[in-house]
Amino acid sequence: MRITTILVNDVPKAAVRPNDRKDLGRFLRNGHRYLSAGAADVVVTHRDADEQEAARWQSALQLHTAWGGSEETFFGIPL
Repeated sequence: MRITTILVNDVPKAAVRPNDRKDLGRFLRNGHRYLSAGAADVVVTHRDADEQEAARWQSALQLHTAWGGSEETFFGIPL
């Protein structure tokens, strides 16, 4: 999948690259408490990452692979 930006109340919070839509759905469901910081009235959505967000994700991936991590095991970063 493409690099995706996770938005909380329309504010970018994370850039991720899920393996498939099921993976994205699982992250949104399981990460809701983290993303909402415990607040009850939040709306969590997603969209394709813009160039700047994708560049930050790519930079973090390069750091991840520099220590020996693989691209398949890298998911995302907070924005």
